[in-house]
Amino acid sequence: MSEEQQKVCFVVIGFGKKTDYKSGRLLDLDATYESIIKPAVEAANLRCIKANEIIHSGVIDTEMYEMLFRADLVIADLSTANVNAVYELGVRHGLRPNSTIMMVESKGEFYFDLNHINTFKYEHLGTDIGYREAIRARRELENLIKSSMVSQKPDSPVYTYIPKLKQPMLSDEQYKELVNEAEAFQDNLSNLIEAGKHAMSASSFGDAINAFSRANQLTQNDPFVLQQLALATYKFKKPTELEALHAGLAIIKQLSPDDTNDPETLGITGAIYKRLWLATKNATHLDFAIRYYNRGYEVRRDYYNGENLALCHDYRSTLQDNAEEKIYDRICARKTREAILASLIVLMNSPSFDDRSDKKWIYATAANCCFALGNEEQGMKHENQFLALLPAEWEITTYKENKIHTLSFINQ
Repeated sequence: MSEEQQKVCFVVIGFGKKTDYKSGRLLDLDATYESIIKPAVEAANLRCIKANEIIHSGVIDTEMYEMLFRADLVIADLSTANVNAVYELGVRHGLRPNSTIMMVESKGEFYFDLNHINTFKYEHLGTDIGYREAIRARRELENLIKSSMVSQKPDSPVYTYIPKLKQPMLSDEQYKELVNEAEAFQDNLSNLIEAGKHAMSASSFGDAINAFSRANQLTQNDPFVLQQLALATYKFKKPTELEALHAGLAIIKQLSPDDTNDPETLGITGAIYKRLWLATKNATHLDFAIRYYNRGYEVRRDYYNGENLALCHDYRSTLQDNAEEKIYDRICARKTREAILASLIVLMNSPSFDDRSDKKWIYATAANCCFALGNEEQGMKHENQFLALLPAEWEITTYKENKIHTLSFINQ
């Protein structure tokens, strides 16, 4: 069957890693799409078009209405309560009586009255989706797609409660061209994001900056793209380290770190201020680093933010003239590490740990916490587990820098 003859599935979903602000968890929506939705749609022999936040760049317009109406199937993922996705689901429910599937991550909660609608659920482990869960969800979603395509029963609450309502009639003009354009646009954005990720893994920060900058032109300041662009920018250290840090700070400030509860944004902002302090010894930068890391840690006990919060408390303890303030910072550092290590041990002992995509960072964080708490044997064990996962060069450098600074405080 040619592409022109294939039925179309229109997928309403964000991209990159997004924060579920109700729970504070970070969810990788790319993993949802790539591991579950797209393979399930293609296995059901439909053409898969991911368009949310892509073809209309945040403004619902004629083309989006056309796609929501004309698509043979719409799948809407509402896992992070994205208001665009919820609105577009409502438009679809108003336009078509059936062939709409709503899905949500298992721990997600709706901000809207949608609990009466049947919902497909799946589970994230950390930010990613485990292998076994991806296989299960993919198979079940494929079966649901196939049944939805043949069912005549309304899945729209509008047509359920107003059964005599007539569907609007639109022309076929330009629909095929619209589908082709949307697919090409989607592929272009996806290719840029994948190129950026690959460049980061290879520690090629200049190439990453180029890819994420071009992606940002398409997405108009999507949080995930801006986060990655800020990270690559300050890691690049060019034309000078200070200039790169200030450039990265200017990028991440577009996401309003003073107001956000996004742990990723807060962690990157804290990291930039920490490095500004290390480069300038300006105590104001260190206070800002503690401020942002603390908020990032409090939102969801994020271990990355927590580890760096503890290290910054150690840094600040060396600046304190008041003995009580010095003791306070050291106690905060120790208590934070003890809490982080306890939570990481639970994760490492869980049956699903091997499916997590963030294993290397769990090991790296556990190693530094163990070193700081005086347990060198366990620290070396976790360090070897981290290195065995073949992290990128910049990831090893980041880990070693933190380790050196952590060890410097042990006997103080």
